[in-house]
Amino acid sequence: MVSRRLPSLNGLRAFEAAARHGSFVGAADELNVTQAAISRMVRLLEERFGFQLFERRPNGLDLTAQGKALQPGLTSAFDAIAGIAEQVGAMRTTPVLTLGVGPSFAVRWLIPKLRSFYELHPEIEVRLATGGAINPYRDDWTCGVLLGDGNWPGYEAEPLFSADLFPVCTKAIAARLKQPSQLAKETLLQVSHWPEDWTLWLAAAGVNLRRRVVGPTFDNYAMALQAAVDGAGVAMALRPYVEDDIAAGRLVAPFALSVPKGRAWYLVYRPFRKDDANLSAFRAWLRNAFADKNVAGRGGRVQPRGLSDR
Repeated sequence: MVSRRLPSLNGLRAFEAAARHGSFVGAADELNVTQAAISRMVRLLEERFGFQLFERRPNGLDLTAQGKALQPGLTSAFDAIAGIAEQVGAMRTTPVLTLGVGPSFAVRWLIPKLRSFYELHPEIEVRLATGGAINPYRDDWTCGVLLGDGNWPGYEAEPLFSADLFPVCTKAIAARLKQPSQLAKETLLQVSHWPEDWTLWLAAAGVNLRRRVVGPTFDNYAMALQAAVDGAGVAMALRPYVEDDIAAGRLVAPFALSVPKGRAWYLVYRPFRKDDANLSAFRAWLRNAFADKNVAGRGGRVQPRGLSDR
């Protein structure tokens, strides 16, 4: 068995916090102890090493050469410990599945279909967290369904289906649209963080509007598509957001052309969750739901690299 001779961990924490803050006061606030306690713990650590780690100044602290050598490694070590603790804490045995999704995917596709998941797995509690383009992925999530290129270093990313673009509008507006060039006379609804959508589709349709695409701009697809349902203009739809609206007749696709967005939907999770029972159940349901609804549409389904279900 390896025997580790470590200095006081409290002393190391006190030193590392003081080094980052440049003062005992800042370290005391972070660690919720008194300034005197921080000073004492650092002094005992210095006695343990046999040299000073700080030069005490009236207006703050300066690291000595030894302090500068010690602080980066300690910061990295404490960050690693915090990360490991968060991962282990997230590995609860209770049947909870926390899913990170963008608001549009949640509202336009996932939430209306969650009932079928509950019917199959009533023992699993599903918690939705706002992810996608809004917030970074969190390690306490079980998994996420994200739109991208599949490049998320440190994560497993399983392709689900392609993302296809095509215009949608009400039947009344569609009646005026016999060919794509007539879009020049319509209000084109846009999504702020995907300004290239209309450019991609119009280029594929061979249409040059001779003007910059202008029209109301929305924060996400859900808002833009709701505006289209309300007759405010023509929105660029992203499959599978409009499957239910088209089936119900609330929206129509006036043109047959569907253009690949150049990205796909992925099921994303940390490798340590690979054998998570809740994740396995959700993965199977997700794939069956897409297959049943044929949501990949004209663009076809993106094939996973390697095994179909890692």
